Amino acid sequence: MDRSAQPGNPLASPQSLDLFPIGNCAASALIDRAGRFVWACFPRVDGDPAFSALLGGETGEARGFWSVEAETPAGVRQSYLRNTPILTTEITDASGAVFQVIDFAPRYRQFGRVYRPMAFVRIIRPVSGTPHIRIRMRPTAHWGAADAQVTRGSNHLRYVGGEMTLRLTTDTAVSHIADERLFRLEEPIAMFLGPDEGIEADIQATAERMLHETTSYWRGWVRTLSIPLEWQEAVIRAAITLKLCAHEETGAIVAALTTSIPEHDGSQRNWDYRYCWLRDAYYVVQALNRLGAADMLENYLGYLRNLIDRAKGGHIQPLYGVGLESDLTERFAPDLPGYRGMGPVRVGNQAYEHLQHDVYGQIVLSTVQAFFDERLLRPATVEDFHALEAVGERAFALHDQPDASLWEFRGREAVHTYSAMMCWAACDRLGNAAAKLGLLQRADHWNGRAAQVRATIEAKAFNPELGRFAATFGGDQLDASLLQLVDVRFAAPDDPRMAATLKAVEEGLRRGPYMLRYAIPDDFGEPKTAFNICTFWLIEVLHLSGRTEEARTLFEEMLGRRTAAGLLSEDITLDGAELWGNYPQTYSLVGLINCANMLSRPWTSVR
Repeated sequence: MDRSAQPGNPLASPQSLDLFPIGNCAASALIDRAGRFVWACFPRVDGDPAFSALLGGETGEARGFWSVEAETPAGVRQSYLRNTPILTTEITDASGAVFQVIDFAPRYRQFGRVYRPMAFVRIIRPVSGTPHIRIRMRPTAHWGAADAQVTRGSNHLRYVGGEMTLRLTTDTAVSHIADERLFRLEEPIAMFLGPDEGIEADIQATAERMLHETTSYWRGWVRTLSIPLEWQEAVIRAAITLKLCAHEETGAIVAALTTSIPEHDGSQRNWDYRYCWLRDAYYVVQALNRLGAADMLENYLGYLRNLIDRAKGGHIQPLYGVGLESDLTERFAPDLPGYRGMGPVRVGNQAYEHLQHDVYGQIVLSTVQAFFDERLLRPATVEDFHALEAVGERAFALHDQPDASLWEFRGREAVHTYSAMMCWAACDRLGNAAAKLGLLQRADHWNGRAAQVRATIEAKAFNPELGRFAATFGGDQLDASLLQLVDVRFAAPDDPRMAATLKAVEEGLRRGPYMLRYAIPDDFGEPKTAFNICTFWLIEVLHLSGRTEEARTLFEEMLGRRTAAGLLSEDITLDGAELWGNYPQTYSLVGLINCANMLSRPWTSVR
């Protein structure tokens, strides 16, 4: 697939989610099709956006970005270096002169640990002709309330006023950048943006070394993945991006790198996704486990163990901060107009106050592999099992109690089938873990608990008049999460009840190729966009139900809706023309990986 931008003035393009993420599991940024940094938060993913143009509305062209521009831009071509999150942007001007910008966040092993600073590197190289360029650096502070103040040094600029003072070290004239002066690009330029610390080394040589080391790291990591035969490029890009959504210091995995991208035009469904949802993180580690990426699993398990210790057998929130913060109070950022001017811009997420009982299942499902996987540096212990038992007891106690559901309804509660199913899965998997540890009495206990929960679900979630499962106990409504009954092994794909459920879900929630989460009004009215992960869930169940060719066709449809970076956001318009919702969305990339693994021809077909 040709992922190059078409010739023309890239700055004339409307604001969109056609963005390229870069990062290193500490720092992350989004770069637009003009090669501008338009989103990056400091000092971590949930911090103040110094590059805030993505949410700057019409003013996003004037502030909150970092650009390298041609005097007379004529065309742009962008691509990642193979098997890395290192972006190259090649810009051509009206005279035919060409220069290249290489953007990345350093990541490699050094001094016995991984070097992953809260920093970005830009290398600008002349390619042909005599390019005349302008570097514009306009960070904001306090969520768009002010421009960062600039102080100059002999070889650096400092940007003061935000949560983190930034220093830009460079080997070009700092006045070129500070004064946004047009100048002739005659030799490579290196720029390092990071903490307010000096660099006592040749900046060009340092940047080139970092580029080489970072390239080697990512290609080495990709080489460890067990990828399917088909759709390799798509799977690799999704896997790399999922890793970029990890906050490696603690093991947290964020749902997306952005906040407040609406679910559809003017929807007011603008949420902050820069936190660790236990549900989303479970799906991420599940997908990466299928690729053999045990490092993400192991680090996330450390995050979970800390949460379990803090809960002391009690309530566990649906989401936490990347630093294990429990208070994620939601507020507005009034000085940013929002994506395309569609506010509000939210900081924090009120869902941390919700009851979402499926999280107990997701903790156990994320952890249980560690009792069986001999690759891990730290296999799960008997002590870990006993700590998990407290989580399982909460799951058992709450399996038939109302909650806000995985869709986080803000105005109503019910006993949701998906939540009950995940509570069943917690008990069932604890039985498996107990048997592996030789704790036969505990295995009997948890298998008994699982049987009780299963009986409740089959009695109350199954609607005998309709012959199918319903979204809530005693109800008749539909919910795309019912498709997950197969994935967690609660129901077999050839179970007549599941076949009837699939038929009803398709008829009620499918809109052309795409799937809604639900079709009923919620706190903000009726949904107007499809939810990408739900379409991937449909693809999985179609395949498992014997409709593989239909599943492959639908999968190819979804691949064709990715951005130039090969990624997806949370939502898509029903005509497939535009992506909406926070980006890049881990849920959606998980679906891509899982479906590719499931649908691909085996390697034995070419060996």
